[in-house]
Amino acid sequence: MKVKFLNKFVLISVLIVVQNATAQSDTTLIKSHLEQLTKTKGYRHFMNVELLNKTADFIASEFKKYADTTYFQEYQVNGITYKNVVCLFKPTLINSFGTSNSELVVIGAHYDACGMQEGADDNASGVVGLLEIARQLNEKQFSHPIELVAYTLEEPPYFRTENMGSYVHAKSLADSKKTVYGMVSLEMIGYFKDEKKSQDYPIGLMRLFYGSKGNYITLVNKFGKGKFSRKFTKNFKHTKHIRSKKFNGPKMLPGVDFSDHLNYWKFNFSALMLTDTAFYRNKNYHQDTDTMETLDLGRMAKVIDSTLETLCNLK
Repeated sequence: MKVKFLNKFVLISVLIVVQNATAQSDTTLIKSHLEQLTKTKGYRHFMNVELLNKTADFIASEFKKYADTTYFQEYQVNGITYKNVVCLFKPTLINSFGTSNSELVVIGAHYDACGMQEGADDNASGVVGLLEIARQLNEKQFSHPIELVAYTLEEPPYFRTENMGSYVHAKSLADSKKTVYGMVSLEMIGYFKDEKKSQDYPIGLMRLFYGSKGNYITLVNKFGKGKFSRKFTKNFKHTKHIRSKKFNGPKMLPGVDFSDHLNYWKFNFSALMLTDTAFYRNKNYHQDTDTMETLDLGRMAKVIDSTLETLCNLK
């Protein structure tokens, strides 16, 4: 009887892994969502609250198609209301005790842009990643509750302040004493180059270890990253959908904390950044040339596939 139970358990586990390994993001949808976010009248900066609200409404309308719960997390800055868009997927796998895992996994990306620019890679790409993950999670098996969050006000002048949407969200988790397994920031995931010398680094010697081609996605962790970040990084690299490299470094190294994950570190949550390395590769960073036409939608889809597969296989 015990042997039969174990065999059945192994078979079910194998079927789940096979199912979750078949993630296939839709480049047609990716292109459509990028157009919706970037080809707008005006730009998604902090002063254009009307467009920020329209963007938040669009993201929420997509989340509502798939998620168990979708809501706006509103807060005020200088008398103006800004909002994060949050959706929650309940775990679909039950353990042998008949209960599900309660440790929350957060996947986030900011939807605002820096100044008068479309902000395609930075960071419409990350938001589109959230939308594709939401669409596919609806049909997957996974062990942890997963919260997808589209943040506002990541860009200057609010970067590194308590007005960042990610700070507001991270603080709300800490204040409510939520058990958080970890967080992943999707920060610029669509720009790739195969030419030599297309990849720069904060320290020149890093080129000897990571190469001179900007043809990979990077998982950026701080020293003492925590259990979640360690497991997510390891599992992501094992998916093999996209060339990936991990980087562990001190927080003070330029670029290591240049996104929303830094606010989860402030509350001692394990968190990491998934990125194409921003200005170390993409010279359109914070320029009006950061358009969707510069992005590699095929490889961007593979980044999303790897993220989804890793989420579904987290224990």
